[in-house]
This record gives sequence, structure tokens and C-alpha cells, in this order.
Amino acid sequence: MPIRVKSRPLATPDRALSPIHNHTDTRLPDIAHKDTFRDVVKKLSIYIAEVVCMPSTFEQLRTTSAGDDLRILVEHLSDRVTNPAIVNALLALRWHYGAINDGRGVSDARANACEIVAWRFLTRLSEREVVEFCLYEIPDSYQEDNLSLSDEELAADGGESNERTALLANIPRPISPDRCSGHNPTGSSRRSQLFKSVSKLTMSRHTSDAEELDNDPTAPFTHLNALEIAAIADAKRFLSQHVVQQIITGIWNGEIIFWDRLSVHSVKKPRFYNPNTADPFSRLRVPKYLKAYEVAFFIGFLMLYYSVLVGQNRYTITPLEILLYIWFAAFFYDEVSEYIDAGSVFYAADVWNLFDMIMIAIGIVFAVLRFVGLYKGDYTLVDIAFDVLSLEALFMVPRVCSVLSLSPYWGTLIPCLKEMGKDFLKFMVLVVIVYFGFLTTFSLVGREVYAFPHMAMIVTKIFFGSSYVGFDIMEDIDPIFGPPLMLIFVTLSSILLMGSLTGMLSNSFSRVITHAREEYLYVYSVYVLEASTSNRLTHFYPPFNLIALGIFRPLRLFLPSTSKLRQGRILLLRATHAPIVGVIQVYEWLTKKVNPDGYDNFRGPQQSSMKRTPAPPLDRPDSRPQSGYRPRSSVSRPTGAETISKPKPRQQPPEDYAGEAPSDVEVQISELSAKIDRLTALVVALQSGAGIETIRT
Repeated sequence: MPIRVKSRPLATPDRALSPIHNHTDTRLPDIAHKDTFRDVVKKLSIYIAEVVCMPSTFEQLRTTSAGDDLRILVEHLSDRVTNPAIVNALLALRWHYGAINDGRGVSDARANACEIVAWRFLTRLSEREVVEFCLYEIPDSYQEDNLSLSDEELAADGGESNERTALLANIPRPISPDRCSGHNPTGSSRRSQLFKSVSKLTMSRHTSDAEELDNDPTAPFTHLNALEIAAIADAKRFLSQHVVQQIITGIWNGEIIFWDRLSVHSVKKPRFYNPNTADPFSRLRVPKYLKAYEVAFFIGFLMLYYSVLVGQNRYTITPLEILLYIWFAAFFYDEVSEYIDAGSVFYAADVWNLFDMIMIAIGIVFAVLRFVGLYKGDYTLVDIAFDVLSLEALFMVPRVCSVLSLSPYWGTLIPCLKEMGKDFLKFMVLVVIVYFGFLTTFSLVGREVYAFPHMAMIVTKIFFGSSYVGFDIMEDIDPIFGPPLMLIFVTLSSILLMGSLTGMLSNSFSRVITHAREEYLYVYSVYVLEASTSNRLTHFYPPFNLIALGIFRPLRLFLPSTSKLRQGRILLLRATHAPIVGVIQVYEWLTKKVNPDGYDNFRGPQQSSMKRTPAPPLDRPDSRPQSGYRPRSSVSRPTGAETISKPKPRQQPPEDYAGEAPSDVEVQISELSAKIDRLTALVVALQSGAGIETIRT
């Protein structure tokens, strides 16, 4: 007889069965245009912390319903928010969450969410607005307190600024050019301060602003733009997006510049290059030309190096050697200036800077040994000095060819070699432990036959593959312990350790090559930012930088007026770099003949943007605009003759554009995730239904 079973309706589970969780009651952040960077970070962190509460991968947040709340946030930001610090705040939060290890993966999910929202928000903007958001520098408290000044008040001040003026800043600031270098720390201390500042912001989301007035936690982020924060935060997916790489490429080619004229009252801010109005000497700051001159400088360096070594004079210093010392000094001063301007956060990201430091160290050792040897008449020491100088070729020759790292092929291999080198050094710790253990044993057992240096050489030969040497002498070491110990050592060194090392390096290569494009674009982006975002108006190429050092550094003690010093540096720059500028002008003239539209990649329509369409109300977060792009109000940000104007709205790439076409594996993963979501929804619907009747026979 069939049994009829009627099950009771099951209660809805408190936790979702997948990373999908609907936050219908989550309030979207209300961000005003005049909100400070601190307020924007607080409001965004509250929303991100509420909607991302379960571990999710980057692809789940990007392709599945787990990222629905992020899409709603992007819609809200693109429709209602015009605050220029949006991207800066999202990337700062990405760094904060990425540095936290909670053991569950929630912090990583929140870091991925911030990165996704940042680049999806940019895909809804015009190219000019993308440049504006990405190159917006966080102002200091003085600028924020004076944002309400009118244009007439600014014009009354004469528009004077110094070499530390922030991008897009039109507020005069009474500070010296050395303010930032003297008060803003660099390196690990700067990174630590940045992380602590974001941590204070997220931990103090519910505190009042009055409690933070005495110690502003956003101070370390002052004068950093969104791209610089992305580089510090290792937001490699964000930097590898097509919309961001357009800006990086524009800066590299000189289509986007920060200084358009050399004068005492020049203001640093991003703008599109106009060859009809820009000062030709402003092209000296273009990263492409900086790299070309760097290659020429190292080629001259290498020629002087070979000339001194081939015709080395033990008894006197030749004119070529004096010129080599000048080249070394100019190179050293240029590296110090680059380190001070960029800080070690950016400086250490470029692997070639490590080569530069080693080259400088070798040059200093050579000069000291050379001068001491000539002073004491010790020509053996002089010979040692030239031997030390011979080591320079190990780093100088690859440094000359460092331009190849800008090629996608060679630039992809460098991150792989870097990671493999790190894993190799870690593995060598185990190798050294095993090596010294067997060396000590063999030296003590065979101490009557082989001395310690001889035994060390034998063990080294065996370790590097000469196993037959060990089998030939194992009886001589000791008739009883020699053969078994040697067999164990040969097995460990030649089979186990070497096989493990090969497999580990292969895994390292496979792991890095999967994301090699992101690694390459990250290194490339860091180099472009390092070369272009310096706050110095006048940048002297080596060896001309020694002239500026010898003239203007002593004058700082006698001329208190920074404007006079700046004017003098400008005059010296024009006098010494005129031939270089002439070559650049000829190159650009020839390039323009071949490609007349070479500087119009970012221009777009020249008209100002239309007014914004009415935004959906806050109580309807699910309403979407009909187009992926939303026009922005022309009064949302200050405009001027030199600022980036707003173009007409145009169709933008879809929000899920990830920079390149997905692979077959990604497509399969996406399809599988969609099936899992449908199955989860079906299970939840069955569990929360009115009742289920089953017939069991």
C-alpha cells in the first residue's frame, strides 16, 4: 500500500549556500562632490564590508550573481556621484583589504570587489573623464579648506606655484620646493604609513570627524593619484585593464603631459599635448624620450668603460678615465634624484634599478682602490681596482639592453625570472644545510687522507654533477663509512635535490606565466609613472645634472627666493638641452608626416559634455540606465583652458570588459558557475516552498 508523506515547510537557512547573498536592505553610500578623501573611504568601506561577507574569487565577483551588489554600486556611482576621489578611495581600500589575512578569504574578496568596482566605474566614463579620475591627486588639508575660492581670488594671487604643486590644483600653497622631500617618508616607512592610515579610516567609520582633526589619517596619501595608489597596492588587474593602459600609453608617448611650459609660474596638472601651444622643452619629460636618452647614455658609458679597461694606465689617470668618473658621478646623482622623487616604493618595483645600484657600488669601490693605490704607490692595489672595474660589464651590458624589457615578449620573461630567482634562493637554504652536513662528516671521517679545502672542492664537484668523483674516492675516505655515506650524498644531491629544484622552478614559471601579462603591464606602468609624475619642473639629463648641482646647490645658501632659483634652472636647462630638444622636434615632425593624427588618440569631440540625465532614486538601486555611459554635469569639476575638457557621451565598452577575450577555461568556469547558481536558487526555492508532497512506493 503506498504511503503518502507530507513534509513540513523548511525554514529558510540563515546562510546562503553559495557566495551569493542579496543585500536588499543595504544603503548605498551617499557621496557628495565636496566630500574629502577621508569621507569617501569611510562611506565606501561601510558598503563593501556589508555586501561582501563571504569568500569569493575574482571571477565569481565578476561573472556570477555574487557581484550583483557591486554592479548596483557601480550604477549608483556612475549615476549620482561626481566626487573626483572615487577611484583613489577604492584602490586605497583594495590595498587595505588585500594586506589583511583573516584566514577565511573575506578580505581577499573585498579587495577584489574594490578593484572590480574601480575599473568598471572607469569603463562608464569618456576617455577624458578617465584621465581626470585616474590622475586626480589627493589634495592636502590646506587645499581642501580653500576649494571654495573663486577664480577671481585665484587670479589675484598670480597663479604662482612651486615644483611640488599637485595635479589639477589651482590653489597657491605657501611651501618650499623641498617640502615633500623633507616631510614625506619613502620606502617601507611610507608604505607602512599608508597602510596604517587606511586602517584608521576603516576602523573609525563610526567616529566623528572632530576626533580626527588633530591627526588626519589621510595625510600620507597627499599628492598621490589613483594610478600611483594602484601601483603601491599591487592592483595589477586594475592596471592591466585596457581603459587604464590607454592612459599609461598616452603618458608614455607624450600625448598626456603634466608640464606644458617652462616658466616660474608653471602649474603641474594633466593635460593633452598641443604642439601648437606647448613649450618644446616640455617634451624632455616624456618617458619615451627619457628612455631613448637613457639608452644613449649607457652606450656612451659602455664605450668609455671599454676604452679605460683596454688602455688601462697603472701610473696616471688619463683624460678618458676622468670622463668616466664624470659619467659615474652624473649617473649616481641621477639615481639619487630619481629615488628621492619616486621613493623606494616605485624605485624598487623596477628590477633594473637594482642593476644601477650595483653598478654604482662597483664604481665607488673602483675609484677608492684606484686613488688609494696611486697615492701610496701600491700598483698591486691598482691592478685589483681594474679587476673590480671589470665586474661592471656583468651589469652594464644587460643595462644597455634593458630597453628590450619594454617589449611584451621580453617584458613577460623578466617577472618569471624574478620569481624563479626568489624560489631558488629559498630552496638553496636547504641545499646549504645538506651540503655543510655532509662536508663536515666527510672532512672528519677522511681527515687523515684529505684536507678540509680539498674535501670541500670534492663535495662541490659531486654536488654539481660529477658523481663519479665521489665513487672513485669513497674507499679512500673510509672503507666502512665512506661507500654508504657517499651513496646517500650522491642520491640526495643528484637525484632528490636537483629533481625537486627543477620541479619547483617549473611550477614557479607556470604560476607566473599565467599572469605574465599583468606582471609585465604592472612593471611597465610603474616605469611610466616613475618617469612622468615627478614634481620637479626642471629635470636635467646626465651629465648636465652635474652642472645644475654645482651651480644651484651652493646658491641656495645665498638666494632665499625660490623663484629666482627656478628661473635660473630654466635658463640653464634651455641652454644645455637645446640640441636634445631639436632632435625630439625633428623626430616628432617626421612622425607627424607619417601619422598626422598621432596626437588625437585621446581627443574625442571638442565640445563640452551635456548635462546629466535624471538619476534613479536611491530607493530603487536596481534601476539601470539605458546606456553604459552617463553624461556628467559640466559644473561638477572646474574647467579651464588647460584642463581636460569633457567630451560628448559616447558608447563605452560593456562593464564586464576585462581587457582581453576570455580563454576556453574561463568560459567553462563561467558556465559552471552559472549552473551552480541556478541549482542553488532551485534548492532554496524548494526548501522555502509551501510544502512538498512525495509518493513513495
